[in-house]
Amino acid sequence: MQKSSAKSSLCRLCQSSATEIFHKSQQRDYHLCSDCQLVFADPGSYLSPIEEKAEYDRHENSVDDPRYRLFLMQMFRPMQALIPVHSKGLDFGCGPGPALSRMFSEAGHTMALYDYFYAQDSKVLNDQYDFITATELIEHLHQPGQVLNRLWMQLKPHGYLGLMTQLWDEQDSFAGWAYKNDATHVCFFSNRTFAWLAKHWQARWHRIDRNVSIFEKTIQADYPSLNPR
Repeated sequence: MQKSSAKSSLCRLCQSSATEIFHKSQQRDYHLCSDCQLVFADPGSYLSPIEEKAEYDRHENSVDDPRYRLFLMQMFRPMQALIPVHSKGLDFGCGPGPALSRMFSEAGHTMALYDYFYAQDSKVLNDQYDFITATELIEHLHQPGQVLNRLWMQLKPHGYLGLMTQLWDEQDSFAGWAYKNDATHVCFFSNRTFAWLAKHWQARWHRIDRNVSIFEKTIQADYPSLNPR
């Protein structure tokens, strides 16, 4: 592997300069951070906000679609088992059809919504929550370190942050991994990346299944105020 020297190859999660070219495709290059093990697409390949939203507008995720709700059960069930009754939650990256938020509301919780393209209400980013969910969201983030640290700040002590994304395993399988080919997917996490996050936050990491992890805030920690994009 060749060492990356460009400023744009700084890790998008931990800002480490210890990154290398991990994989090359016809569309873009991918970098690997040796510190937190994040794989991220070269920032020069990122779509513009207009192009990115055009891709999301093609999605058909309805609040009342039973298949979509069944998909979201992967996050709903384990989070529902952890949080107290009548909790206050934030569905971050809810999209145009906030089905997960509706599911938690139907279970008696109070929900707030935020989405950079569809529900950009900055007031909710100044509040505190018992739990926050980000389903199929973190792979889209251009600056995941900034966003995830901000969400962590918004959790109350002993709150929960639920992340749902497909994880990569070994370099040999990355080339054939279809998940990386979506142009809006720019950051790719692994179990080693989540282990790094748990240590960084001093969090309890609940590994639910291959695609769902929940981090429990066991202490009160301070992180810098950061922009959610």
